[in-house]
Amino acid sequence: MNRRKKGIQILKARVKKANAKLSTQTKPKYISKVQRARLDTTAIENDPVTAETQT
Repeated sequence: MNRRKKGIQILKARVKKANAKLSTQTKPKYISKVQRARLDTTAIENDPVTAETQT
């Protein structure tokens, strides 16, 4: 690989990293299985309509 190509490759990588850092996050935050289970149980306990139908 010649010097010019290597220099361009490095600069493109730098620009790509900078753009990725500036872009907004569209991916939702990861929630573990345990946290999802807790959220489900609290949602069931707080909602009396579904709690009555399940029992």
